[in-house]
Amino acid sequence: METINKQSHKGPHIGMLAIILTLLFNAGLSFVVSLSGTPPYFPGPWESSQTIATYFQNHPHDVLMCAFFQFGSAIPLGLLSASVVSRLQFLGLKASGSYIALFGGFVTAGNLIISSLILWVMSYPGIAQEATVNRALYYLVFAIGGVGYSVPLGLLIAGISVTAGFMKLLPRWMIVFGIVLAIFGETSFLSLIFPKLVLLIPLTRFPGFIWLIIMGFMLPNERVRQIAN
Repeated sequence: METINKQSHKGPHIGMLAIILTLLFNAGLSFVVSLSGTPPYFPGPWESSQTIATYFQNHPHDVLMCAFFQFGSAIPLGLLSASVVSRLQFLGLKASGSYIALFGGFVTAGNLIISSLILWVMSYPGIAQEATVNRALYYLVFAIGGVGYSVPLGLLIAGISVTAGFMKLLPRWMIVFGIVLAIFGETSFLSLIFPKLVLLIPLTRFPGFIWLIIMGFMLPNERVRQIAN
């Protein structure tokens, strides 16, 4: 005779962590992005050094608040990465995909912390007035928080998607959606050479928030074992 035993994974709710990540990141972004599409808005890397310097000289508070909220968003991202890998292993995963996801998630969170702290430095009086220093710091922020975010995020999503696909833990459309996002993330590094491909960064980042939220609510939390009596 066999008895069915259900066990639940212990840990924070992955979907809620993804929601907190999304809210914090976009709260920071709201301070430096003009919804109307008119200036002032966070300058792109193609802008002149004068335009970049002028923005940071005139909007230090907005830059500070952006850095504050985006730094905060790195914490739920790191917790999400650890929790989802723990969940996959609890459900019986014995493949390298979970460690690829863990690596991607931790690197994404780490780069988000670094770019936010550099942005925090740029909000201080006197920094923006130094045009050369300001421009160098700005490109660091854009690189670490842009490609440095989208590429490892692609690894996080790919690691989850492929392993969850093998174990049939997520529906097929979620797996396909995740793989497409992962491809966008991994190919976004080409924007370092071809600037016009910078569009791949937001195409990874913002749909990635949606994917992580849905995944967090759909990934099973229980495993079933049959125990022989």
